[in-house]
Amino acid sequence: MSPAVVGWLATAGFDRGDELLLRRTVDTQGKSRAWINGSPATAAQLRELGEQLLDIHGQHAWQSLTRPEAVRGLLDGYAQINTATLSTLWQQWREAQTALSQAHAAQESLQRERERLTWQIGELDKLAPQVAEWTELNTEHGRLSNGQALLDAAQDALNSLDREDGGTLSALNSAGQALQSQAHLEPEFVSLSELLASSLAQVEDTAHSLRTYLRRTEPDPQRLAELDARMSQWLSLARRYKRAPEELPALLANWRSELAQLDAAADLAGLGQAEQTAQAAYHRQARAISRARHKAAPALAKTVTQAMQGLGMQGGQFEVSLQEAAQACQHGLEDVSFLVAGHVGSSARPIGKVASGGELSRIALAIAVTTSQLGQAQTLIFDEVDAGVGGAVAETVGRLMKQLGVDRQVLAVTHLPQVAACADHHLVVAKQLRGASTVSSIHAVCGEQRVAEIARMLGGEHLSGTTLAHAKEMLRTQG
Repeated sequence: MSPAVVGWLATAGFDRGDELLLRRTVDTQGKSRAWINGSPATAAQLRELGEQLLDIHGQHAWQSLTRPEAVRGLLDGYAQINTATLSTLWQQWREAQTALSQAHAAQESLQRERERLTWQIGELDKLAPQVAEWTELNTEHGRLSNGQALLDAAQDALNSLDREDGGTLSALNSAGQALQSQAHLEPEFVSLSELLASSLAQVEDTAHSLRTYLRRTEPDPQRLAELDARMSQWLSLARRYKRAPEELPALLANWRSELAQLDAAADLAGLGQAEQTAQAAYHRQARAISRARHKAAPALAKTVTQAMQGLGMQGGQFEVSLQEAAQACQHGLEDVSFLVAGHVGSSARPIGKVASGGELSRIALAIAVTTSQLGQAQTLIFDEVDAGVGGAVAETVGRLMKQLGVDRQVLAVTHLPQVAACADHHLVVAKQLRGASTVSSIHAVCGEQRVAEIARMLGGEHLSGTTLAHAKEMLRTQG
């Protein structure tokens, strides 16, 4: 497998074994399923991987030569040009143009929106709400507004623990002393007196904390008034903007972000500079591709012209025309087309206007042979591209395919014995009527069967000694 195929399998998450198996089934209802190395795959994945493995040239391949994108792709493939970067730069330029155009068109509305956001942000900035502040305000306000009740509760608790006439501290102390005085007689009293001692220590700590609280805590009406005023501001702004009070900090952050985006959108100078930068980057790449295309076009034309001479089109000329495009576009600065002069004395015309179907097939074959030598696919399929030719031209077609087969796998569907005789292996495709159905079959032939099939292509179903001898001679000289 080629490195490109191995990389594709790894990226797509398929098993990379020593063999590669692509499989597709179609049931009687027309539903299809696909697999790659035994793992389920989509039809798109099967097609994408298959295009890296197979290059198919059909008898109507010339039709694609009338499509600008196909013609441009053939030239770019010949010149080893990758337009992915150019396409990305073109898209970036278009986006920069759109942003600048929209900014120009929306200046008035953007300004109104900016003024609204600026005023709203100014209102909230006066409050300067902080995250979690609303919760803290409520907690502190609740404590101050109930300050006297809290002081009374702390004093009552302290009185219960430490009264002069006997409180909890005194009771715990007395109980502990009573148990300790008899602990020498009852061992169980030892652990109980220890528990009382621990409880006494905890109660003493609590009493100490209550005294500290009472010393540092006193009613603070001024602070309470400040909290009332700030919370009133929070509530007023929350009602105005229909938000919960705790949402105000996030609302302010969102408005600031929106304002920053509007400022960027309204920055005509910055957007203009970005558009110019994107345009310059696109044109640098496009000019480099143009130079590569202009360099490759004569070489491609010369190679295809040479191939045409051997296909019965002596004196024919093939040209690659590069014309400046009406406007810069995703594929570059020029339009690419193929022109053909079928014979000496004729002027080159667009390939789609060449009248002869046989000429079209041969031109397509010449292009296919030329461009296939550069492709990455290791298997080439020619499906009756030799339609409309015969004799010496057919032999040339066969030799061209055999030449390609030196370092590629070439499969050719043909009805011409001159082409078939050039192959190293032969497969016969047949159709048979079985009941109400037509069944297609395919099987390999060799030896005498191979000779018989070539002879049948030469002379029909009746095989004579002459046709058999001719078939043997063709296989000997062409195979």
